[in-house]
Amino acid sequence: MKKLAILTFGLICLTAVGQDTMVQQTIKGILTQNQGQVVQLAEAFSEEQYDWRPMEGVNSVGEALMHIAGGNYFIASKMGFAPPEDVDMMNLGKVTGKENIITALKKSNAFVLEKIELVETTKFGEEVDFGFAKMNMLSGLLVIMEHNGEHKGQLIAYARSNEVTPPWSVQQ
Repeated sequence: MKKLAILTFGLICLTAVGQDTMVQQTIKGILTQNQGQVVQLAEAFSEEQYDWRPMEGVNSVGEALMHIAGGNYFIASKMGFAPPEDVDMMNLGKVTGKENIITALKKSNAFVLEKIELVETTKFGEEVDFGFAKMNMLSGLLVIMEHNGEHKGQLIAYARSNEVTPPWSVQQ
């Protein structure tokens, strides 16, 4: 009986811990899928198409991808997570070339996914000044997810304009 009580108590504790990070894990799951599709699109564009832009003054394919990478670092930094030492935020826009851009994007994706797990549920309500708005910490996590989704849509439009089919939508 004593072993059963200890086992039951252990399961209750594990359930409580699992519930404590459910929001972070949910956001991380959706973001992981979005990031994966953005990377698939990045890989589907040709090197030459990275310079394509729908019109003057609008981000090119490569610039849009680097904007996502920069956004990942920027939003996370406002939440208290400094970018890695080897990331120069002021020069991210100078990264060029398909392979370099994909590498930078993947690195920023991994960084932000790691940081999501470090946001404590008890801090969701804390106010953060993002520069563009004051929101709480939970809103910051949602902004990261939404920002990636917004630019995935932009890149889908870019892909269709360049006769690139999003890889996940190809009929098998």
